[in-house]
Amino acid sequence: MEVTEKAPAKINLTLDALYKREDGYHELEMVMTSVDLADRVTVRSIEENKIVIRTNSGVLPLDRRNHAYQAARLMKKTFEIDTGVEIMIEKNIPIAAGLAGGSSDAAATLRGLNKLWKLNLSLDEVAVLGEQVGSDVPFCVYGRTALVTGRGEKIQPLGEIPQCWVVLVKPRVGVSTGTVFNVLSFDDLVHPDTAGMVQAIKEQDYVKMTQSVGNVLEHVTIERHPDIERIKTKMLTFGADAALMSGSGPTIFALCSKYSRAQRVYNGLKGFCKEVYLVRTLK
Repeated sequence: MEVTEKAPAKINLTLDALYKREDGYHELEMVMTSVDLADRVTVRSIEENKIVIRTNSGVLPLDRRNHAYQAARLMKKTFEIDTGVEIMIEKNIPIAAGLAGGSSDAAATLRGLNKLWKLNLSLDEVAVLGEQVGSDVPFCVYGRTALVTGRGEKIQPLGEIPQCWVVLVKPRVGVSTGTVFNVLSFDDLVHPDTAGMVQAIKEQDYVKMTQSVGNVLEHVTIERHPDIERIKTKMLTFGADAALMSGSGPTIFALCSKYSRAQRVYNGLKGFCKEVYLVRTLK
């Protein structure tokens, strides 16, 4: 028996850091949504009692560094599963891109193993398990637009955002999330309008949604990688309604209400970066 789960990428419509907590994490307030760029994760039982990761990616780790591996190990330990599992990850989401690809793979693994092993856990219970794997995993378990707080474990669904086209561009740079947070200064932060974003989604107001995007980590990453600012400028020049870095970067996304504009942004950036994607927001 095998189970296949879709693992969509996420983008941050807003990302705010409120303060640094005593446990070392930052208290976050974010509006996140999923887009139709997804990995596919297939889990199947094997006789030997071990976890095997397979993938079409040449750079994805196949051992305990892999989030899907960690998710499977957690499920086996928690529910005392003494059979093995093979996890096949078809990678389509760029790696280390600020799109939660690894977290989404872990979430898909948790959902898939819940079905494969007939554990009958609710999504809420799966999300609680996901907290132990990574901060973005609980959101990815649900995979729908939400206000996300705490260090990422508190999920408040918001309903669908106004449908639009999304152009994703991943520059050829590496970004360390830990480093970005470590150098973040609260003295000069310009906080995004998270309340305005939530209201825009509730009212299905696309214009207000595009006016409310913001990410406090963006200026930190741009200082180290100025190409991000140049890509944002190009996106807006080509007709995007809004452009913003997702997560700690380096991926930048553009929002477009019309396909023709999204196509123009996509075509304009294809010559500038290798990894460019044109997708829809998920319903």
